[in-house]
Amino acid sequence: MTAKKDPKDCKKGGRPTRYSAALDEQAYKLCLLGATDQTLADSFGVTEKTINNWKKAQPTFLQSITRGKELADADIAESLYHRAKGYSHPEEKIFQHDGEIIRAETIRQYPPDTPAASLWLRNRQPQLWRDKQEIEVIQPKASRSPEEVIADLETVNEQIARLEARL
Repeated sequence: MTAKKDPKDCKKGGRPTRYSAALDEQAYKLCLLGATDQTLADSFGVTEKTINNWKKAQPTFLQSITRGKELADADIAESLYHRAKGYSHPEEKIFQHDGEIIRAETIRQYPPDTPAASLWLRNRQPQLWRDKQEIEVIQPKASRSPEEVIADLETVNEQIARLEARL
């Protein structure tokens, strides 16, 4: 009788992985540039499913992607925030007067940007700032008969006629 092999000793079948530790740094840099998982897959010559498998199997690969995407998102969020509220920064202006170069330190002002503020608020507080407002319309129940409504309209018309007669 033959002994069963331990599953740990068995080699997995299939094609060897294209993953290597060098891809961690490349994935990080691509994610800083705004790469999606599909873009990473295209860059590495694999499918998006393979990228997802690598993220599950290779913790350092997942960390690189996460770090790159979070840093990129944070940088953009910070830039959008500054653009939305307005900002200023030091700047050096260079002039030429009578052949002489003049350097002047100035402060460059950027006013608040309404579209950037709107985008920020719509994403941060969508329940208050979304473009589409949901309004619930409640129809009142008809508690009066059509005859009562007609009688009220006749009364209103009589009052209008009396007011017009005074004028």
